[in-house]
Amino acid sequence: MKVVILCGGLGTRLREETEFRPKPMVEVGGRPILWHIMKTYAHYGHHDFVLCLGYRGNTIKEYFLNYEAMNNDFSIRLGNTSHIQYHGQHAEQEFGVTLADTGLNSMTGGRIQRIRRYIDSDTFLMTYGDGLTDVRIDEVVKFHQSHGRIATMTAVPPISRFGLIDTAADRRVTSFVEKPKTDGLMNAGYFVLNRRVFDYIGGDECIFEGEPLERLARDGELMAYRHDGFFYAMDTFREYQHLNELWSRSAAPWKAWA
Repeated sequence: MKVVILCGGLGTRLREETEFRPKPMVEVGGRPILWHIMKTYAHYGHHDFVLCLGYRGNTIKEYFLNYEAMNNDFSIRLGNTSHIQYHGQHAEQEFGVTLADTGLNSMTGGRIQRIRRYIDSDTFLMTYGDGLTDVRIDEVVKFHQSHGRIATMTAVPPISRFGLIDTAADRRVTSFVEKPKTDGLMNAGYFVLNRRVFDYIGGDECIFEGEPLERLARDGELMAYRHDGFFYAMDTFREYQHLNELWSRSAAPWKAWA
């Protein structure tokens, strides 16, 4: 099953890190957050990726073109019989990666529509290039297969940006909770989609989270898989720092792989 990852946005709210590289290449623990996302999918047996490139897409292309050399020791023989032997300390599980230029200014729906030709099965997976989670991908797929609709969205309780307080009648603060989860659910990405979803998506200007998802919901073709565990999107410098702190403390909930 192919995994589509949207990697083309500008990442303007993380300008400290994205001025010279796309947000999926911002590092968590010395590796691009994109690598962490791919490792999560690979842990559940999904090794074939389609990356939707846009802003500074060449940076991502260069990363994968040089991946083996930059992540392994190697021996090189120069001259007419040049040869490189990688010694494999960091070998991956036979990843297949299609790097597709989906336009500098395309919206999320437009990027998905542009990679339609690379989807060769009835069902595929899709997520964004900036969110980490400990959701069990196999359980999301199983849920999708059980209901037979076009789309499944992983949904999580949102976390308040601010701490919340409770007060007594005399205005005395009785409790304080730092950034609690709030009511309702929000889109965390980590979709499972049937190929019929392409019929709901327009051209480059189409925003997937707008008209396509709204139409799918109206038609009864969008289901939500509730996940109450860890989900964190890296949208600001503070969130970037938090993810790196978790990794440095060996407390990264999304690291399911050995």
